[in-house]
Amino acid sequence: MAANREEILADFQACTGIDDIAVAIHHLEETEWDLVRAVNRVMPQASQSFNDMEVVDEPIEIPVVPVETATDMVTVGNNVGHPCAKSMPFLENDVESHSSTSAQPSTSLSKVASSRTLQFDVKYCDRVISLNMPETSTIADLKIKLHRELKIPPCRQLLSGWARIPQYEKSPFSELMLPDKNTLFLSIKLTEGGLGADEEPEVTERLNGTYRLKVTDETTGKVYFLNYSGTKTILDVKTGVYTLTDIQVRNQVWSGWPPNIDDRTTLALSGINYPEHELKLRRSTIINHVREKKSNIIEIDSDDDEFEDASETFTVDDDMFVDNYPSKRVEPLIPEDVEDEIIGTITFSDRFTARYGPVHPSFYQGTLEDALKEACQKSAKDRKILAVYLHHDASVLTNVFCTQLLGCESVIQNLETNFILWAWDLTFESNRTKLQESVSRCLGSTAALSLKTIPVDRLPAIVLIMKIRSSTDVFSVIHGNVGVNELLISLIEAVEVFSEHQKVEIREEDERAARELVKWEQDQAYRESLEADRAKEEAKRLQEEAEKQKEKQEALEKAEEAAKREAHRKTVEASLPLEPAQNESDITKIRFRLPGGQNIERRFLGNDPLQVLLDFLLVKGYPQSEYKVISSWPRRDLTALESGKTLKQLKLYPQETVILEER
Repeated sequence: MAANREEILADFQACTGIDDIAVAIHHLEETEWDLVRAVNRVMPQASQSFNDMEVVDEPIEIPVVPVETATDMVTVGNNVGHPCAKSMPFLENDVESHSSTSAQPSTSLSKVASSRTLQFDVKYCDRVISLNMPETSTIADLKIKLHRELKIPPCRQLLSGWARIPQYEKSPFSELMLPDKNTLFLSIKLTEGGLGADEEPEVTERLNGTYRLKVTDETTGKVYFLNYSGTKTILDVKTGVYTLTDIQVRNQVWSGWPPNIDDRTTLALSGINYPEHELKLRRSTIINHVREKKSNIIEIDSDDDEFEDASETFTVDDDMFVDNYPSKRVEPLIPEDVEDEIIGTITFSDRFTARYGPVHPSFYQGTLEDALKEACQKSAKDRKILAVYLHHDASVLTNVFCTQLLGCESVIQNLETNFILWAWDLTFESNRTKLQESVSRCLGSTAALSLKTIPVDRLPAIVLIMKIRSSTDVFSVIHGNVGVNELLISLIEAVEVFSEHQKVEIREEDERAARELVKWEQDQAYRESLEADRAKEEAKRLQEEAEKQKEKQEALEKAEEAAKREAHRKTVEASLPLEPAQNESDITKIRFRLPGGQNIERRFLGNDPLQVLLDFLLVKGYPQSEYKVISSWPRRDLTALESGKTLKQLKLYPQETVILEER
């Protein structure tokens, strides 16, 4: 079987001129290795005619075949259209390089009619009508079938999801280059008729309106916002982008255009979203093969008799199809005997992009242990599923799995949203052993054994690992012999199971967090109360200490004041004249009425100044700073009078009664 496929591959490359082995295998796998169907798929019938054929001296431009599912290629805004086969001059150049000997198998192939059945999923309101149509049918035939299903007249049916060009109504599907599966959207026109401006205001609006195109350059990562009127063509857009990105039109690979349009289609009739539409652009990674120019033009006569004898003129070499294509050694995604997992994953991501293109999910760059922590060792609401992609170059499933399944937009979106994708290459036994050690260390020997038993012919594989409760285990293994739909179903099923457990754990975590919050608030309130009590106690202690210090200071000041007063009293007492004898002449008797009601008397000389009387009271403990000395008649405060006057002058002679009052 392998030898037969190699022979088919060589014949297919010779017939079509496609030098890139990956592109050729893609076309053959799409047609289940049917050589006739594969040739008819990439080359229209008109280009397979050999009458009046001449050599064209120009480089071959091989467009990149986009890796998308058929449904994605039809859906507006999320598609990558098949390249138009009319622009692929493979056969003419092949005739030049291989002479007329290669024309014979192609001539026989051109007589075989291609027969394909296309599936159309037409979405109308909340219904999806699935119809199978032969590729010889037209859009008009499709509308008739829809009329039988929905009772909507064909003249009022408006199908979107592809280019809306009137001449396509009668064109067979084989000329529109449609994929096997198509998704269209049906709406009803308010008036009957075609697509004229008078009959269809929507088309008129788009022709007169302005389209805002968001163009993402995947090569540089830059985003451009361009405004074009609805009358501009697809070629105008590509030419304008060339001035911005320096990517020539022939090297531009687009995604986002409907599949059945050409460069002459206007934006209003292209079927893209209005007024805004998103497109993606990248530079073609396939090298243009430049053939050697020749000045001679070889003309092949169409005469049947001469053509039948052509085989006698040329020497046919059956091995020429294989020998003329130099084999290029493909670098492994991870080198042999890699020691560092981080270096291995970085190399894997870079080489995967270089080999299969930039359209693929993002690979986690780090160790398996780090990826496991990133996916599973988080809170329930931040947790994801760990998807371990296992690659093997020796598997026949690898190319299809990497280009079609991992390149499908729905798969990419699902993996980016719900998974952490970690990848490893098992091509070399040393790298397989290193993976076994990492899995055994992170997940245990049981998980490592389950990965070890995966046969090579079922690789690539995606191992789904999820944490439920406190257990982290392998949930399922998706092998490489599945289609896009099966892969999506497996991923969605894993997400649903994970989400159900995640909801329960999130609720439990929220309840636990609420309980911990209440406990923390109680503890915080207790701590705050305790701190408040401590603060009060400290304030009280400080106040008491301050009061004690104040009392101590006041007592000290009072003691000092008392000492000063006592010293002053003693000084005054020492200088106070003695009381005169009762029998002395010129004396006056002064009676003092004290505040407590007691009375004291003392004799003074009439010539004694008032200060002597005040000093006497000071010695007795009644200083004039604290007490007033009031004479009875006339009533006056003696402390306010001039202390140098004598008692006689103040009429305190021969006797007087004075009253002491506190100030």
